Amino acid sequence: MMAILPLLKGLLQPAVDYALPPRCPGCGQIVAEDFAFCLSCWSGMEFLSEPCCARCGLPFPHDMGEGAECGACLADPPPWDSARAVLAYGDVARTVALRLKYGRRIGLARLIARQMLRHVGAEEALIVPVPLHRWRLWHRGFNQSALIADHLGRLTGWPVDKRALLRVKRTQPLRGMNPAQRAKAVRGAFALAQGHGVKGRRVLLIDDVHTSGATAAACVRALKRGGAGTVRLLCWARVLPDAAD
Repeated sequence: MMAILPLLKGLLQPAVDYALPPRCPGCGQIVAEDFAFCLSCWSGMEFLSEPCCARCGLPFPHDMGEGAECGACLADPPPWDSARAVLAYGDVARTVALRLKYGRRIGLARLIARQMLRHVGAEEALIVPVPLHRWRLWHRGFNQSALIADHLGRLTGWPVDKRALLRVKRTQPLRGMNPAQRAKAVRGAFALAQGHGVKGRRVLLIDDVHTSGATAAACVRALKRGGAGTVRLLCWARVLPDAAD
């Protein structure tokens, strides 16, 4: 029976592809393969990479030297050891994030994890997703950051712990708040579970979108209070300062 399944899949796949052709995650246009972007969407995506701030990942116009940090990080260092994002937040990045988060297109978590691979680094880390409060998790049915973390764990072979970090306070949506209001809203919202295994570990914190960084900062502080050695933040998209303004 097991030997027949691959044969059946091979016979049926052309019919499935004809009836349900792969579509671009950004605009829905038919593309050659699953999770591939069309040329128009690909051209409109701003991928983030070096040179950038060593602490927050803010793009630099030119190489500033190893370990260089932006003015904002020098003036008020964020709690994470480094933060990186695959894309600058724009039309395509937003569409993919919203289709995953609210459109229940959970297969997009695998696409995001695959794109994150180039930022994970060489040293193994414990992968921890930003958690949802239990009521929001119950309402939505899934945590998009946890889905991404699971796929990233499979791709890297690194351990994933979805229960170490808890959201213990229900917060109102942060949209429309300024940075100070966001920071106040998430204060005390996160804690570590009893028996957590983050002490002395390198932690890779996973989130979908980095806006002001208030949520991520609260998570990082909770992880470091629990003894995490280093905490790196990795997101699908980051809102750049000009866009935030």
